[in-house]
Amino acid sequence: MPLNIACVGRQYPPVTINVTLDALQKYARAYNDDNSAFFDASRAAGIVAPPMFGVTVTWDALMKAMMDPDLHVDLLRLVHGEQDMEFPNPIHPGDVITATAKIISIDVKTTGETMTVELTAANQQGQPVQRTHFIIFIRGARNRDAAAPDPRPVEPDRGAPLFSVAQTIDKDQTFRYAEASGDPNPIHVDENIAKMAGLPGIIVHGLCTMAFTSKVAIDRLCAGDPTRLKRLRVRFSRPVLPGQTITTKVWADNESERGGRKVFAYETFNPDGQAVIKGGIAEVAS
Repeated sequence: MPLNIACVGRQYPPVTINVTLDALQKYARAYNDDNSAFFDASRAAGIVAPPMFGVTVTWDALMKAMMDPDLHVDLLRLVHGEQDMEFPNPIHPGDVITATAKIISIDVKTTGETMTVELTAANQQGQPVQRTHFIIFIRGARNRDAAAPDPRPVEPDRGAPLFSVAQTIDKDQTFRYAEASGDPNPIHVDENIAKMAGLPGIIVHGLCTMAFTSKVAIDRLCAGDPTRLKRLRVRFSRPVLPGQTITTKVWADNESERGGRKVFAYETFNPDGQAVIKGGIAEVAS
């Protein structure tokens, strides 16, 4: 059954989350980030949450949309295609976050369907802390007479990167990330179910891989200050396996500036040189 396009524009009831110090620090540890901004209470600015911690405060809101029985989401054919996140203001321990989800598009492709869910979150003072476009792809062509699949974006030749950073995924990474993020999808923690889904075994959460790249951006582009990272956008192109070493390459986008922010492009590769993240964008406040 195809996705129900009548659901486009539907907004779901808000969800409220209380942010605890333990939760935000557990999330940082789940992707091996020891940045003092997440742990050192003596900092003048106090402790802040990792920018990617925003996925946890919007998760329940997202699930309200994804589990809508009117929508007809086929979870067995669902893959996470893209994620575009903005971080207008930092999240702090003790914050009370209200998040909402809205379905903003459903598109039929020759290879399946895409759906974009917009997630917004604000703190107890009404300040926005998160804006996300969560984009899924439902595999399986609806148009059986299609002559060819939809074309994939062509990645530009950017030349030599500004720098490359290698990071190793721990063997237990998916278990720690599943607990810290609230994402219990069994393909990340159960070998048998992962293989039943046609995968070689347990795979790393796409958002966990994205969190690893957020550390690269903060460490190398933001001088270690997580509040300077204002946007991350990625297209997930291949799964990552526990134990693999991923390498992120970053380029300056000299012709692009957005709202006074510096814009950088990046891609992340597995040990075979195959891209696991394409079309990455990081926007950094000066």
